[in-house]
Amino acid sequence: MGDVKSAIAAGKAVLGIEFGSTRIKAVLVDEDRKPIASGAHDWENRLEKGVWTYTLDDIWTGLQDCYKKMAEDVMEQYGVKVEKLAGIGFSAMMHGYLAFDKDGNLLVPFRTWRNTITQQASEALTEAFQFHIPQRWSIAHLYQAILNGEEHVPQVDFFTTLDGYIHWQLTGEKVLGVGSASGMFPIDPETKNYYTSMIEKFDELVAAKEYPWKVENLLPKVLLAGDPAGVLTEEGAKRLDPTGTLQPGCPLCPPEGDAGTGMVATNSVKQRTGNVSAGTSVFAMIVLEKALKKVHEEIDMVTTPSGDAVAMVHCNNCTSDLNAWVNIFKEFAESFGVEVDMNKLFGTLYNKALEGDKDCGGLLAYNYFSGEHITGFEEGRPLFVRKPESRFNLANFMRANLYTSLGALKVGLDILMKEEKVAVDRITGHGGLFKTKGVGQKILAGAMDATVSVMKTAGEGGAWGIALLASYMVQKDAGETLEDYLQNKVFGGDEGEKMDPDPEDVKGFDEFISRYKAGFAIERAAVDSLKS
Repeated sequence: MGDVKSAIAAGKAVLGIEFGSTRIKAVLVDEDRKPIASGAHDWENRLEKGVWTYTLDDIWTGLQDCYKKMAEDVMEQYGVKVEKLAGIGFSAMMHGYLAFDKDGNLLVPFRTWRNTITQQASEALTEAFQFHIPQRWSIAHLYQAILNGEEHVPQVDFFTTLDGYIHWQLTGEKVLGVGSASGMFPIDPETKNYYTSMIEKFDELVAAKEYPWKVENLLPKVLLAGDPAGVLTEEGAKRLDPTGTLQPGCPLCPPEGDAGTGMVATNSVKQRTGNVSAGTSVFAMIVLEKALKKVHEEIDMVTTPSGDAVAMVHCNNCTSDLNAWVNIFKEFAESFGVEVDMNKLFGTLYNKALEGDKDCGGLLAYNYFSGEHITGFEEGRPLFVRKPESRFNLANFMRANLYTSLGALKVGLDILMKEEKVAVDRITGHGGLFKTKGVGQKILAGAMDATVSVMKTAGEGGAWGIALLASYMVQKDAGETLEDYLQNKVFGGDEGEKMDPDPEDVKGFDEFISRYKAGFAIERAAVDSLKS
C-alpha cells in the first residue's frame, strides 16, 4: 500500500481510459502494470433522425465523471491526489464518423459503428479497392455522405474516430494508433500506413466533385505502439480534470481502438495467436503470418497496435438470446417460490449442456436479435426449431443455444481455417460466455478445432489494455517489441488455462453448423413474415 501511494504521489502511475458502447472505464496501473484504482461511467447511444449517435456533451461529461470516480477511488484507498501521471492512453469503440471543419466545428452528429446506413458506399469501395470495406468503417461513412450529396462534405478538414477525437482535444495532435486507423481506411502491413494505391483510387472516384481536399489530408497521422503521440496540454488537463488538480505535460500513447486493446489485454498480438471476445456481440481476431489468398466480405482486415495484419470476424449476436432463455428458467424457478442465484443458475445450465449430444440431438436455434451480415440477414428473429424425432431435452436445448451463440462466428472462422488454411497456435477467450469455467471454452475449442486459453486478467478489459500500451511507450527498452514486452514483462509467460479441442466436439459442431446453414430459409421466412 505504501509503495503504491508513493508511486501515485511521485507521478509514476499510468492511466488508461476506454469508451465502450455502454460504459466508459478508467484503470490506473502502477509501475508493475497492476491495476490499483478504477472509475466508470455508464452511457447509452441514442437514435436521432435514423442515426445512432452520442453528443459531444455525452462524451465530455462521461469522460470527466469517469476520471473523477477514478481520482476518488485513489483518494479513498491511498489518501493522495492524482496530480501527475507517467502516461495516459485513450481507447474507444472503433470506426464511425466524426467530421470537422477547419475551425474544429463538428459538421454532423457523430455516426457510430452501429449504423448500417452505408451499404452503397461499402459495396462500391470494396469493388474499387478489391479490399473489403465494412459499412461501419469511417471511409464508408465519408463516401456515403458524398454519394448522398450531403452539404457538409466540401467543408470537411479532418475526420477521425472517437478515440482520435478525444486524443486530439487533449493534446492538439491529429493522430491515431495503427490498429484504430485500420478501421478508418485500409492499412498496408508492409508500410504500416494507409495504402497509397487506395488513397489514389479514392481521389479518382471523387475527382469530378472538385472538392477542395484530398482524402490523405483529411485522415489522422498513423502511429505505431510505443510511438510518442503528444503531451497533455494545459487546456487538455482542465478538460479531463476540471478541478485543476491534474498537471499538464504528461505523455500520451497513440489512441487505439477496442479491438487493439482487446488483443493487448489477452496477449494476442503475436503472429499465429488470436482472441475471441464473446458477450452481447462476438468477434474473433487472428494475427496473420501471411496475406489471405482472396477478398472475403465476411472477413475484415485490420491490424495489431504494431501494424501486423489481423483477420477479424465480427458478428452482431452472441449471448442475448442465451441470456433470455436463462431468464425464462429463473422465472420458472421463482414461480415455485425458489430464490435464484443467477451465477449458480448460469453455471448449472451451462454445465448441463456438456451432458448433451455432440450435435445437439438434431435441435436448431438462431440467436439473431439483430441482422447478421456474415449470414446475409439485415434483420433478426430469435428462433428455436426441432423435428418431431429430435432428442429434445434440457442438455441438448442448452447445448444448441450455446452452439448458436457462436454460429455466425463459426461460418466466418471456417473461411479462415478451412478455406484459407490460416495457422493458429493459441486462441484466448474473454467475455461473458467464458465466465462459467470450462464450458464456453470447450464449446469454442470445438467450434474452431483449436486450443483455447482463458486468462484471469482478460476480465480487466480494454481500459487495462490501453494502460498497457501507455506503459509500453513509457517503459520499453531500446528495440523491445510490443510482443516481447507483453510476453516477458506483463504476462510472464502465463498463457492462462488451456483446453484442447475434443474431436467429438469438433465433429458435432460441424454437424450442427451444416443444419444451421440449411435452415437459413427458416430464419428468412421469420424475418419476412414477422414484421417489426
